[in-house]
Amino acid sequence: MAYQQILFLLILAGGLYLFVSERLRVDVTAMLLLLALVLTGVLDADQALSGFASEPAIIVAAVFVISGALAATGITERIGQWIGRAAGHSEARAIAVVMPAVAALAAFTHHVMVTAMMLPILLRYARERQLPASRLLMPMSLAASLGTTLTLVSAPAFLLANDLLERTGSPGLGIFSITPIGITLVAVGIVYMQFARWLLPKRSGAHGEEDYLRLDRYRTELLVVEGSRWSTRPLAELQKALGDKFRLRGWLRNGKPRADLGPASPLLAGDLLLVEAAADELMSLHDDPGLDLNAISRYGSKLGGDGDTQLVQAVVAPGSEFIGRSIRELDFSRQFNAVIVGLWRRGGDMAQRLSDARLREGDILVLWGKPAHFGDLAAHHGFLMLVPFAGEAKRRLRAPLALVILGVTILAAATEWLPAPLAFLLGAVAMVVSGCVKVNRAYREIDVRIFVMIAGVIPLGIAMEQTGTADLLARGLLQVVAHWPTLGVLLVLFSAAALLTQILSDSATTVLLGPIAVSLASSLGLPPTPFVVCTALGAVVAFLTPIGHHGNLLILGPGQYRFGDFLRIGLPLTVLIALVSAWMAQWLWLGGPLLPALPA
Repeated sequence: MAYQQILFLLILAGGLYLFVSERLRVDVTAMLLLLALVLTGVLDADQALSGFASEPAIIVAAVFVISGALAATGITERIGQWIGRAAGHSEARAIAVVMPAVAALAAFTHHVMVTAMMLPILLRYARERQLPASRLLMPMSLAASLGTTLTLVSAPAFLLANDLLERTGSPGLGIFSITPIGITLVAVGIVYMQFARWLLPKRSGAHGEEDYLRLDRYRTELLVVEGSRWSTRPLAELQKALGDKFRLRGWLRNGKPRADLGPASPLLAGDLLLVEAAADELMSLHDDPGLDLNAISRYGSKLGGDGDTQLVQAVVAPGSEFIGRSIRELDFSRQFNAVIVGLWRRGGDMAQRLSDARLREGDILVLWGKPAHFGDLAAHHGFLMLVPFAGEAKRRLRAPLALVILGVTILAAATEWLPAPLAFLLGAVAMVVSGCVKVNRAYREIDVRIFVMIAGVIPLGIAMEQTGTADLLARGLLQVVAHWPTLGVLLVLFSAAALLTQILSDSATTVLLGPIAVSLASSLGLPPTPFVVCTALGAVVAFLTPIGHHGNLLILGPGQYRFGDFLRIGLPLTVLIALVSAWMAQWLWLGGPLLPALPA
């Protein structure tokens, strides 16, 4: 064994220890590995930094921005709500609807984001239909992971596998090269869960989004501004733009209630709408130049305009002096230099006009004012707490534009009109420039840990190839599988990746085992593509433990799952997926049969 191989293996062992022990974050560990490879002379500086300019890193960052734009325009939320409505009332139908829909979403967005989006929707669905949440959350999480096999860009492991193939001089993978395998795996997963759902535990789950925490019924008043883009347009257009959680509770024109006005009636400047809206919709209303929150319109000028102002929430404390008094009587603008623009109440009647509402213990007030004046509010014994308003404005009117940009991006990458990194980078920039997502949110959406980890582990694969370690390990493996059928070799690589990914990320697993797969294929005189793809698949879709996938960790608590639940469901599914993946890879790239030969 050469000196550089020993040095590389020592660095790798230290990296594996840090990855598994989680003493440091994965991105920090990746950077330490990169620096160690340079300082020991295993790689030069250009090789070590090549990961930051690599195609996988660029595509992953762009996909995060595009995913953020789909969320910011309300597209993902609307799709999730549609899934909840289409799921019906039976457990079997819910699984049949949720799994393919979630898989399709995960094909072009980050699967953890999809899981996080669907989690509260399914918890609410299960509670309303009195179904055990644990019977729905695991199929949903599995579908999100299986959906990443539908396209090349949906999982970093496949991007890294493609990068490895291109570096070795083999033909790269197209954006839909693995789609036949992905479609088959999603179909297998759906059929499997219809039968295996009886093995799932029946637990109601920890509903992390109870009514008190969900806060989707803020009462507020809207004023249609003079010269507004909404003026003369029907109310139905405004309702469509703001989503399902926007509810009209009253309509005042010239100061008088108008029961004769409905969704088809045109809005006029000066109209006052008494509405209920969720937090995101309330923030959208606040940001809309064509509408104004009535309280701000009336009293905002007393606070010195809207420069450097923000929304906060305050909870009315037990025994507060405000209890029983109406908002009109309190005159917050004079007493606290803030105005009440919204009110949330757990239940019970509320006056139609916000100013006439008499406060109760536990009411949550949405206040608008300057941060410099919030000190008095925070210190006042009449409030339990003062926290920033959690809503984020949705740009629903730009949803059609976001869908067009997504479609053009996929088309440009699929037809190779542009290289995939440039196509997705162009899509991400277009989302920002067109206003589908604010630039600050676009940066926030990029998971820097994943970006840095990918950039850091790519040099690890280069070092494994350059030092000859990959060839060394491949020769050792070849002595075991030399006379095995190709299907058996592919299964070995899938299994090795499936086990390693339980303690490492899918990216790190692919980077470590990918070069071995390439060397093994070369020794067998076969093209490396099916061997590398099977390795990446093993790293991505092995459902053996809850720690193997971040999506599983999200549902672990809400579904009240135990470690054994994942093993009982995941082990048979992983074996089935391994067989299908190896068989399909052999058919796609080695000319194997699509269907097993029937005995004579």
